[in-house]
Amino acid sequence: MLTPTSTYRLQIRDEFDLHEAAALVPYLHDLGVDWVYLSPILTAEEGSDHGYDMTDPSAVDPVRGGPDGLAALSEAARAAGMGVLVDIVPNHMGVQTPADNAWWWQLLQEGRGSRMAEAFDVDWDAGGGRIRIPVLGDGEDELDQLSLVDGELRYYDNRFPLAEGSAHPGDSAAEVHARQHYELVNWRRADSELNYRRFFGVNTLAGLRVEVPWVFEESHAEVKRWFDDGLVDGLRIDHPDGLADPEGYLRDLRSLTGGAYVLVEKILEPGETLPAEWDTAGTTGYDALAEIDRLFTDPDGEHALTGSVPVDPFHEMIHHTKRGIADGILRSEVLRLARLVPTDAGLDADVAVDAIAELLTCFPVYRSYLPGGAQYLADAVRDARIRRPDLTDAISTLHPLLNPFLNGVGELSELPRRFQQTSGMVMAKGVEDTAFYRYSRLVSLNEVGADPSIFSIEPLELHRRLLERETANPLAMTTLSTHDTKRSEDTRARISVLSELAEDWVGILGRLEELAPIGDATFAPLLWQSLIGAWPLGRERAHAYAEKASREADLSTHWTAPDEAFERGMHAAVDAAFDDAAVAALITETVERIRDAGWSTSLAQKLLQLTMPGVPDVYQGTEFWDTSLVDPDNRREVDYEARRKVLTDIDFGALPEVGPGAEAKMLVVSRALKLRRDRPELFTGYTAVTASGAAAGHVFAFDRGGAITLVTRLPYGLARRGGWEGTTLELPAGTYTCALTGATVSGGTVHAAEIFATFPAALLVQEDAA
Repeated sequence: MLTPTSTYRLQIRDEFDLHEAAALVPYLHDLGVDWVYLSPILTAEEGSDHGYDMTDPSAVDPVRGGPDGLAALSEAARAAGMGVLVDIVPNHMGVQTPADNAWWWQLLQEGRGSRMAEAFDVDWDAGGGRIRIPVLGDGEDELDQLSLVDGELRYYDNRFPLAEGSAHPGDSAAEVHARQHYELVNWRRADSELNYRRFFGVNTLAGLRVEVPWVFEESHAEVKRWFDDGLVDGLRIDHPDGLADPEGYLRDLRSLTGGAYVLVEKILEPGETLPAEWDTAGTTGYDALAEIDRLFTDPDGEHALTGSVPVDPFHEMIHHTKRGIADGILRSEVLRLARLVPTDAGLDADVAVDAIAELLTCFPVYRSYLPGGAQYLADAVRDARIRRPDLTDAISTLHPLLNPFLNGVGELSELPRRFQQTSGMVMAKGVEDTAFYRYSRLVSLNEVGADPSIFSIEPLELHRRLLERETANPLAMTTLSTHDTKRSEDTRARISVLSELAEDWVGILGRLEELAPIGDATFAPLLWQSLIGAWPLGRERAHAYAEKASREADLSTHWTAPDEAFERGMHAAVDAAFDDAAVAALITETVERIRDAGWSTSLAQKLLQLTMPGVPDVYQGTEFWDTSLVDPDNRREVDYEARRKVLTDIDFGALPEVGPGAEAKMLVVSRALKLRRDRPELFTGYTAVTASGAAAGHVFAFDRGGAITLVTRLPYGLARRGGWEGTTLELPAGTYTCALTGATVSGGTVHAAEIFATFPAALLVQEDAA
């Protein structure tokens, strides 16, 4: 199996297609990248900037460069000695435009008797034999807006097929609609009446049943061609938790790819590990991101920051938000589960719905993979009984139905299988997409795959985790920024510095609220921290972020029912950051106060991520400072010409200072990537490097087997205490050259002040290493 030493993620879209990616390969090679890592490239909805709404699995998207583009990229990568990793989406298909999805179109046209009825996950009985399509508006006579055009049913710009023989001369559009295998319904009915499985709560992404052999084969035929033709070397699997049988899917994928390198986008809760049976090299690195962030968070700031915001403890909060999701946008999934409860179980239908929703809410991880993970269900049963003693009998009845292995049956029926698919939906929507926008004590910790209630990690604990990663998951990905992160790595690094001046920040926040009140005491800290983390940013970006974040929080305003008065006040506060002299001055002063420490933290965490055990990924453009916010902000165009120029200067020996220019980060990224690619023998182990002295807690260091990483942590506090104060480190014997600065260092006892004299991070290479 070919494996990468590093990857570089590119968002392939109309504006930056595979041909342009191919032209970028020489730059990526010069940067030190080993494999090019592509966002989904199969044909997707027109105008999609992400590709996760695939409509045709049989072809590379023409607007993304088509098969010729993939061939050109692969040829360029091969010529440079690089590999290719591609993101694929097995869980669902895009169905927003039925005419562009031949599979969905056929299903709508032929209904329950269609071959495609086996491909999509539809509860036909719940819809009276029809698929409910939630597209109608709120008018009283929306069906009057239907028309018959060119043998199709039209609703404004929406096109739908007609069942054979269902339209006769003189029939009205509404009469023809009544004879179809689908029913167009009001969009608000999706929450409780939808009868097809979706990706989370997205009505336009319909679940695919890849557990059916022919569905797997036909939906992966193009992927198979990539490997048969030697175009691609590895895959990233999106949302495996949505699949009926992730283990079986990965086993099938191994056969299809010939045992290629495969990663899974799997969220692991603290203490959770990947199922040992899964045929995968590991996760896409959200777990590593969470650990790195917390090394650079000051534990001494936790108390002041926790007391600064009027929110419930995180786990109480997520119980509320998850239950809101189970009772709200995913109620249709809960109702479907309740319909699967055997009638002889003796449960009242409403009680069954309530108990299932509570169990989903109490589930402590994304899902179980029965018989593996049965303890998680047992924990949910325990917690649900504590929270809802009135449901004790119903929960006790449901437990063996949801885990048939309790009574020795040993076979998954539809109810436990579907419960497993649903628990991850509730977790993702309730935590990532709701609670992360409400829990605002330090928002750099609110990232996908992280638990914001865990404030920091001590160096000793991170050493333990990195040693375990080296032993158990050496080929798993590590990352700091992705297309899904709520805030980019450099935005988070600056926000994390606020933990080092927590009490001062509380005062600053209070002053901002006086000058530019937002009207929501829980949302205000999140908005101000995010703007300060990304400052300076354009007014349009700031307003777009505020609107999205406030609606995701779903407290003072909502996506489905925006509160105009609140949003006017919120946008006025954002405008004040640009137009009100006092507000602008306070923001500017705060940013200037933490800016240098933010840069130091950015460089330190980047070097740590690039050299720690695992396969490091660099998200597009983040070899420069990148202060992005949530998508689509983090998918903006990247100026590669500017990056080429800076890389050329560095390759000719320029040693940049840490400052507003991007050169310092380019130096760290390029030197670390090149060393990992060109000297892999230096990265074959893991040994902690110890520090002694008054400021020992401000350094984190490890030896990978000839390459030694040393970084500064909590730099604001370090400066405030007066510097390193004689702190020393013990290096293995030998002579070393710093790959970043070129300085020579001898092994043994060395002073931290010497190591970090010109740079907050060092990458030492043992000169006599084999």
